[in-house]
Amino acid sequence: MTKRVVFNQKGGVGKTTIVCNLAAIAASQGLRTLVIDLDTQGNATQYLTGSDLISPDRTIADFFDSTLGFSLQSPAFAGFATPTPFDNLDVVAASPRLEELIVKLEAKQKIYKFRDALRKLRGYDAIFIDTPPALNFYSRSALIAADRVLIPFDCDEFARQALYTLLENLHEIRADHNEDLAIEGIVVNQFQSRSKLPTRLVEELRAEGHPVLEQTLGSSVKVKESHEAHVPLIWHDGNHRITQDYVALFNALER
Repeated sequence: MTKRVVFNQKGGVGKTTIVCNLAAIAASQGLRTLVIDLDTQGNATQYLTGSDLISPDRTIADFFDSTLGFSLQSPAFAGFATPTPFDNLDVVAASPRLEELIVKLEAKQKIYKFRDALRKLRGYDAIFIDTPPALNFYSRSALIAADRVLIPFDCDEFARQALYTLLENLHEIRADHNEDLAIEGIVVNQFQSRSKLPTRLVEELRAEGHPVLEQTLGSSVKVKESHEAHVPLIWHDGNHRITQDYVALFNALER
């Protein structure tokens, strides 16, 4: 079972879209797949379920709330998963209650409970974790629990400076908490190959030795249509060029 977290401290870089579409491709290929939504905004939950389609009885907030009681064992994680309308694809839904729990979780030092629960989870081939755009308790918990981290990057100078800080933070988490965490690479999102600035930034990052993936993700209104329909691209329009970008990225990551 592969546990992959998609993370960047900068917002608006496409984390949720990447999580949901890679997970959907995995599910479409027959892999039993779980998406865990750790962002209080709940965009991954809405994307995969539709805001009115599913009202889950148990959310990720309920899982973290259950860790606050005294117990030598982590609660069973499987009970918090909700089926989506798509075959092989479940989601652990986000909740606004995550915000109010974070102080209690930090005070009681529950940072390893998420990792411990995922280690005991059975029945899935792939797990994709969506994170908030901040290095907080939930994103740290995800990075400590995951096998791999994928870093979305949009091509501008502010994003580049934020990327340097992000890489430093990831190396610190690997050293202190999760030495098995593999940085899969930096995936350039909404890449415009005909524009000079994005191409130059990517070339400079590679020249500096940063793990920028060869496969990039383009931009298309088809992504927004997919969001509105609450249907990931592989099922919304499987032959579209942007969908094929995601398929190529998935295949590259799974080699």
